[in-house]
Amino acid sequence: MGMTMHVDIVSLESKIFSGRATALFVTGKVGELGIYPGHTQLLSSLKPGQIRLELEGKKEEVFYVKGGLLEVQPSMVTILADTAVRAEDLDQAAAQEAKEHAEKRLAGKQTDFEYAKASMELAEAVAQLRAIQKLRKK
Repeated sequence: MGMTMHVDIVSLESKIFSGRATALFVTGKVGELGIYPGHTQLLSSLKPGQIRLELEGKKEEVFYVKGGLLEVQPSMVTILADTAVRAEDLDQAAAQEAKEHAEKRLAGKQTDFEYAKASMELAEAVAQLRAIQKLRKK
C-alpha cells in the first residue's frame, strides 16, 4: 500500500467526501496546487474550480468547488467549501447557459459592480464545465 492522506471535503450543506487519497489537485487563489502525503502545512483560499482526487488503485474523483478554504496537514487535508458538488452531479446544459448569459452581460454596458459580478459568474460556469469535461475524459 502506497502513502495516502486523509481528505475531507465539506460544504455548507453536507460532507461531500471523506476518505484516503494519494494526491489532491485544487485551484487556490494564486494558482493550481498539488498536494501529496507529507505535504508541508498550508492554508489557502480557493477559487471556483475543480478538485481532483487520485485514490488508491488508479481511481479518480472529480468535484466542483465554488470557493472556500484549504487546510493541509502532513497526513490530512480539509476543504471547507462554500459549495461543493461531485462533477457527475453537475448539469452541463445549465452551466453552458450560465456561461452564455454571463458573456452577454459582460458585453453590455454596466457599472463596475455589475461587471465584477458577471465576471465571477462566468468564472464559476467555466469552472463547472471544466470539471464536467475532466470527468468525461476519464
